[in-house]
Amino acid sequence: MAPTVAESATESFDLTDFVINQGNGVKGLSDLGIKSLPRQYIQPQEALINIIPNESIPVIDMSNWENDPKVAESVCEAAEKFGFFQLLNHGVPLEVLKGVEDATHRFFGLPAAVKRNYSKELSPSNSVRFGTSFSPDSEKALEWKDYLSLFYVSDDEASALWPPECKDECLEYMKKAEILCRKLLTALMERLNVKEIDEKKESLLMGSRRINLNYYPRCPNPQLTVGVGRHSDVSSLTFLLQDEIGGLYVRVNEGKGEEDGWVHVPPIEGSLVINVGDALQILSNGRYKSVEHCVIASGNRNRISIPVFVNPKPSDVIGPLPEVVLASGEKPKYKNILYSDYVKHFFRKAHDGKKTVEFAEV
Repeated sequence: MAPTVAESATESFDLTDFVINQGNGVKGLSDLGIKSLPRQYIQPQEALINIIPNESIPVIDMSNWENDPKVAESVCEAAEKFGFFQLLNHGVPLEVLKGVEDATHRFFGLPAAVKRNYSKELSPSNSVRFGTSFSPDSEKALEWKDYLSLFYVSDDEASALWPPECKDECLEYMKKAEILCRKLLTALMERLNVKEIDEKKESLLMGSRRINLNYYPRCPNPQLTVGVGRHSDVSSLTFLLQDEIGGLYVRVNEGKGEEDGWVHVPPIEGSLVINVGDALQILSNGRYKSVEHCVIASGNRNRISIPVFVNPKPSDVIGPLPEVVLASGEKPKYKNILYSDYVKHFFRKAHDGKKTVEFAEV
């Protein structure tokens, strides 16, 4: 049988040039109507996951946060046991969530030539980056995702340099998420015997922020690839808004003797998914767990997700907080490390599960 026009096209052109250099991304491949996955995206068998059905992560209703201490307790327990939880009635207005979702679709609907202006080669700033996959130069197999990554420096810089199609909505979402972040971190720190988040601790916990707009287009042969490979985040906390399509999976029971596998995080309208990142695992001396997660590709719908990563400042040195070590009587499990070095280590390699945190172990 003769190949289709789309299949002939993917065989006859330079895929790297089309996807990366021309700024078409995997959205461009999907829009071509290709019927089979290009070999560059076929993942090795070990990258694919064993799914445990009918299980998921805790769902916590925050509507009684001010009056019922059990709500904060549930958050802390989820951070210790699962490293992941979903929040309902979290205080970020639904219209703000809808606004940033619409803005994401608006940005990725732009012509490739416009999006390419924000690529590594052409972007007006290191704080603004449009790209595809995760780290194409170091990956053996590419991931089926395009993204826009925006590092927050100031409102003025964002207004000047972030894409006009999405900057206002992204800023508004980040500001509202910051209020929620302070609530959660206050509770998580109290559990660790840290009674006050002073200026130094605020910098360590939330000194920098980044928002990513992720686009996972419809994929031929989704079972052969991944949207995002298995990894843990380098943040203190990540706040994820996912659309109604689903595809986020979290690793559970690792090393506990029970069935080690992956559970789906089902989309709940109006909810936010929160997860502990490596920085908080290190600061808490392992009390809070940053957990592996990944995103599978979808065969029939385009999916978006919008994480806000709340991080230490790049210039901060992170290590177990003295109060935590003192209260537990345990030895530090992690050395002190410059946060920017930790982040560079994460980004210079392909996604590889929880291996980044080994870089900081004593």
